[in-house]
Amino acid sequence: EENLEWVLDLEADRMVNSFIAQEDLDSEMTVVRNEFEIGENHPRGISDERAYPTAYLWHNHGNTTIGARSDIEGVPIENLKAFDKKWYRPENAVLVVAGQFDPQHTMELVARRFGPIRNPDEPLPKLYTQEPPQDGERTVTLKRVGDSQAVHIAFHIPAGPHPDQPALAILAHILGDAPSGRLHKALVETQKASSVRAHADRFRDPGLFNLTAGVRLEKPIEEVRDEMMRVAGEVASDPPTKEEVDRARAALLRHWEMRMRNSNWAAVGMSEWAAMGDWRLLFVYRDRLKEVTPEKVHEVAATYLIPTNRTVGLFIPTEEPERATVPGTPDLAEMIGAYKGGEGLALGEEFEPTPENIEAQLIRAQLPVGLKMVMLPKRTRGETVTLSLSLDFGNEESLRGKARIGELTGRMLMRGTESHTRQEIEDAIDRLQASLRVVGSPTGAWGSIQVEREHLPEALRLLVEVLREPSFPENEFEQLREQTLAHLEESKGNPRTQAFIRLRRHLSPWPEDDVRYIATPEEEIDQIKEVQLKDLERFHRDVYGASSGELAIVGDFDPEEIANAVEELFGDWESPTPYRRLVARYEDRPVILESIETPDKESAAFSAGLRVKMRDDDPDYAAVLLANFMTGGGFLNSRLATRIRREEGLSYSVGSRFWADSWDENAWFGAFAMYAPQNDARLLEAFKEEIRRIMESGFSDEEIAEAKSGWLQQRQVSRSQDRELAGLLVGREHLGRTLEWDVRLEHRLAELTADEILNAFRRHVDVEKISIVRAGDFAGEGEES
Repeated sequence: EENLEWVLDLEADRMVNSFIAQEDLDSEMTVVRNEFEIGENHPRGISDERAYPTAYLWHNHGNTTIGARSDIEGVPIENLKAFDKKWYRPENAVLVVAGQFDPQHTMELVARRFGPIRNPDEPLPKLYTQEPPQDGERTVTLKRVGDSQAVHIAFHIPAGPHPDQPALAILAHILGDAPSGRLHKALVETQKASSVRAHADRFRDPGLFNLTAGVRLEKPIEEVRDEMMRVAGEVASDPPTKEEVDRARAALLRHWEMRMRNSNWAAVGMSEWAAMGDWRLLFVYRDRLKEVTPEKVHEVAATYLIPTNRTVGLFIPTEEPERATVPGTPDLAEMIGAYKGGEGLALGEEFEPTPENIEAQLIRAQLPVGLKMVMLPKRTRGETVTLSLSLDFGNEESLRGKARIGELTGRMLMRGTESHTRQEIEDAIDRLQASLRVVGSPTGAWGSIQVEREHLPEALRLLVEVLREPSFPENEFEQLREQTLAHLEESKGNPRTQAFIRLRRHLSPWPEDDVRYIATPEEEIDQIKEVQLKDLERFHRDVYGASSGELAIVGDFDPEEIANAVEELFGDWESPTPYRRLVARYEDRPVILESIETPDKESAAFSAGLRVKMRDDDPDYAAVLLANFMTGGGFLNSRLATRIRREEGLSYSVGSRFWADSWDENAWFGAFAMYAPQNDARLLEAFKEEIRRIMESGFSDEEIAEAKSGWLQQRQVSRSQDRELAGLLVGREHLGRTLEWDVRLEHRLAELTADEILNAFRRHVDVEKISIVRAGDFAGEGEES
């Protein structure tokens, strides 16, 4: 309640009283510029960035939100103040409050805080620029250093509120979905491209219908471009089938329903549609999706996916003009003025997510096969149930030399079973209106479900089928191999990847045949090329089972019914190979300070790390946890963010991490930052200086009080989210702990003194023993700024 009042007061205050100062612009400019530089590191993102201004002649959609480097570096403070005064006003704002609160009282608070605010005397400017119809194909070619290729084809389409939008969304799914999409079948299954995507913009004004593809270096990009244009153009002559439209509609409606079950996403969705003109469009869009016919999808494809409305290739003159005239934004008052929504979702109970309350309502059991189960039945919004499953496999000897095999086996699970193809699995998930995911690694497998109560038994059967009965289709395996190789090849020039891998290889030097060995992208590429389909089949047969694992279910379900179903489905699935956890022994590693050249990358990456001899039951654990939170693990008021981002403007993304194992004395303290290569020396100095300052002076009482409050609130909020709570319960069952452990940790942290925090931090973290690796284009760096 008091947080709600506080944040409403904050938002009302800064709507009219934002403090925009030159000194803040001076430091924030370089931070935003670093954000710009990070975006410049990604070839596909840059391709998209170049395609939009080519597609638009006049409308501001052709310009990226972050702007040009020169604008970031040169914008006057007066311009920012004028922008704030012009646009930050009640008549141009929408307030959305979502979650558990008293509506009447909240409306009174909103009226009290925002009611007195008056709009400026100067009216809002009327936006009058309209993009004219495109009258010929446009092209753009980008050449720069990179490790993968990308194709982007775009067509002009109507605004988000336009009645054609739902049909365009379904058309995007028909073209770009995996594995059913036409582009996927034409390009990914034939191994011409590693990935494809289709997306229809939904903006207040007309946007673009985008087709993109990732292409490996050795593949001919022109062939991919031509095939994309052919597939898009043939929708007019080969209309979508009823099956394609029904499948796409089911997936989009499932996505809509899943978002609306989450208060955060529901609020975001309403605000996005409000930005297009009216929040009720969110529901109008859903209703229109239900009414889209194959004929309508064919109509929009024939109208907008035409060569003269396309941006990708060279301009080619035509004898007669052929233009797609995009309709303007509809009159919303006339279109939805009398709209009334459908039925709402069932409301959940008021559940207090304290460890004590959760623990008091838990039901625990263990199957004869070994699988542990914990259940928390409670009424939820939309009668939703969340399930989290974790299975542990193998041992150090049985997994030796099988890292890539285990990874690929886990990623193949959702691509087909003995009873269902990959597409049939996706169709079943859409029909159940569920979120279902299964993934595996060399050492285990994880599954999750979010679904309505009535569909939980069927969703659970599907999850177990995916885990126990994968069919490993050869065509899917080759697709996965191509996609994995493309991703690895792209990562070779990524500064963040290079710095992090080098640091991890140094601090955790496992033998090459150990499953924990940290391979370079080049090593992974060679290993993946050698893996055969039979290796995956053998790995699953020899390793997978439910003898060691944990299952947590949270939400609206019948515990007896689901417990019986779990025992039936998992009861006889014994693990063929005995599970023994991998022991991680602490090792004191020498200090390194290295830099890696990544040519033509505008943003550099900083990665720092230190091995710490500690478990999470160590008396110092809570103190070091809180010290890290204040150092760089919290929000923008942490020490590293304040110094490196806010005061010196060196990095958009900076922070620290601390993690401790529950079994072995093997913990890790680390830090990270993205920054301009020319600021390398300044960043290194600022990082070390700030850590030394902490070790010399410690933290203030005010810092500690705010950190304790923030950290404890994060824990409480996390336990209020069923997905995160289910994951927490799985983790506690794995360790043989109850939530009493969380109670003790939180009590211990709340009682910490400034001296206890500082002394513990000093005992375990020494800035002179921290290894640091930076990656960037240091040879081509400009002047320091």
